[in-house]
Amino acid sequence: MTLRSDVAGLLAEAGIVDVDMDDAMADDHVRLAAYLRVVSVTAASPSRDRDRALVATILRDPDESAAKTAVVALVDEIAMGATGPAEFRQWSAGVLPETGRLTVESFREFIRRRVHDWLLYLSVEDGHVPEPAELAAVTDWMQRHLAERSQSPEVLAVVAGAARTRKTRNIAANRAGSRRPRTQ
Repeated sequence: MTLRSDVAGLLAEAGIVDVDMDDAMADDHVRLAAYLRVVSVTAASPSRDRDRALVATILRDPDESAAKTAVVALVDEIAMGATGPAEFRQWSAGVLPETGRLTVESFREFIRRRVHDWLLYLSVEDGHVPEPAELAAVTDWMQRHLAERSQSPEVLAVVAGAARTRKTRNIAANRAGSRRPRTQ
């Protein structure tokens, strides 16, 4: 397969017809924008059957930075729509082997860490309160995500006490403080 046929195939499968293929071949930014549109259409689909093939195709792109960005966008969208950590774990186990196509180790690791982050987040959404060591094992991005989005006072207390950055600890502490029952 050639890059042109890969991109054209992804666009056709997603029903996207308004991308100029010459522009997409000449400009990595145009191609990334096309991938992100394909990812959005794919993530909105109830079927996960073609996700591994989509990831494999995107990761054949010679611009590995753009390919990583598109795959991370897919990981994020699938995680946000997952019903829980078990579903997301199963999905990610199917697509993570494709990251071996990337020659840049830091890109492979970034995708793996994003999956790990979402697994913790989804377990927290299911009622799990992370230990400080679990919190330390996720990225600053996920620590802040938990600080900004968690509704659990217990989770916010852990983040307030154990997050790596002062800003994240403060966000969690302020949100936890606003959730404490008021006494008169």
